[in-house]
Amino acid sequence: MFTKICMFKSFIFTYINMCWQIYTYICPKLLLNLYICLSVCFSGNIFVVSLAVADLLVAIYPYPLVLTSIFHRGWNLGYMHCQISGFLMGVSVIGSIFNITGIAINRYCYICHSLKYDKLYSDKNSVCYVLLIWALTVLAIVPNLFVGSLQYDPRVYSCTFEQSASSAYTIAVVFFHFILPIMIVTYCYLRIWVLVIQVRRRVKPDNRPKLTPHDVRNFVTMFVVFVLFAVCWAPLNFIGLAVAISPERVVPLIPEWLFVASYFMAYFNSCLNAIVYGVLNQNFRREYKHIVVSVCTARIFFGESSNEAQERLKSKPSPLMTNNNQVKVDSV
Repeated sequence: MFTKICMFKSFIFTYINMCWQIYTYICPKLLLNLYICLSVCFSGNIFVVSLAVADLLVAIYPYPLVLTSIFHRGWNLGYMHCQISGFLMGVSVIGSIFNITGIAINRYCYICHSLKYDKLYSDKNSVCYVLLIWALTVLAIVPNLFVGSLQYDPRVYSCTFEQSASSAYTIAVVFFHFILPIMIVTYCYLRIWVLVIQVRRRVKPDNRPKLTPHDVRNFVTMFVVFVLFAVCWAPLNFIGLAVAISPERVVPLIPEWLFVASYFMAYFNSCLNAIVYGVLNQNFRREYKHIVVSVCTARIFFGESSNEAQERLKSKPSPLMTNNNQVKVDSV
């Protein structure tokens, strides 16, 4: 029992120490995705918040461990940290693609089946859809714990999915966690593009509601998010698929720099969504500015308040002195 307590304390202190030393490297990712969460709270788009949470997962826990591993030129944090880090990385990746798929289906229903949208995506139903996305995400990553595919890879200084651990499992992962969602999202956005083109050319049937410029901008924003995700993650997934099909033949042919570049390119995608929202969506730009101004104003206000309080304390006599003076007066 004492050994377990010591291990747990060591686990906690190690994590706190790493966070203190390393969070300066991942503040941009944290801030950008926190901006998304705060900005979308005003618009109520729960799916975009869910996607931002998926992006934040890797910044909160796995990335500090990766940077620590880089600094120490190896993994010295133990088996527990390795498994938790790999698990959360998997949850973040699968959660991102599942949320992007959910957003695509949401946009498809909103634009192509707008008459049924309010019934399909009521507040209660939307929460249920998001919970379903995360339940499927956790369910999809759990088999890694039994297959033993979460291992430390010295090429990328992190505990991640080992593509050569099981060929059948790797093929299933690439298909169900990347290819199939990409196919669903592609179908949804193709149908939306067809309808948008029909609206622009005025050949859309009259019984369908008209698309507003705001709807089109939101669609374009999420489409760009999807394209960037597909471009960033495609190299790593195709490398994994090739390795799974013929490990003995393919692994020696893949240069280390190519795998490392594809790996960091994939995880860099988490930083891009907030930038895309700010560049393409006016509402997000406005909310970003509002948050920045509010934070700066609050900092100035609290700074001035603390200065005024200090000045008052300096100019005001202490209660002890006041009481002493009163005693002296009374005694006279």
